[in-house]
Amino acid sequence: MNSGLKKGLAIKSVDNVATVLDDVSCGDRILVKFADSASVLTIESRENIPFGFKVALKDIQKGEYVIKYGEVIGRATEFIGEGRLVHVHNVEGLRGRGDLGGEKI
Repeated sequence: MNSGLKKGLAIKSVDNVATVLDDVSCGDRILVKFADSASVLTIESRENIPFGFKVALKDIQKGEYVIKYGEVIGRATEFIGEGRLVHVHNVEGLRGRGDLGGEKI
């Protein structure tokens, strides 16, 4: 990897978020490797993202599923632009909730 880039990791090519493996500052470029393929993606961070947190790999619309490890981990509660932090302030969990009327995820 180019040492001028920050590092990110996504497990599956269907993931729309990756975990950053460095502290990332707004404007940093992040090189994301996908564990299930030889694919890589470079994105620009749109805000500071601490080590171990998630970054959006593409625009995620309000109501769209957030996918990590090839699995749905939640739903966006607002628009999340590519390169933005993905966390509890903009994602709602869906597992184990009785208020969703049996929605399949």
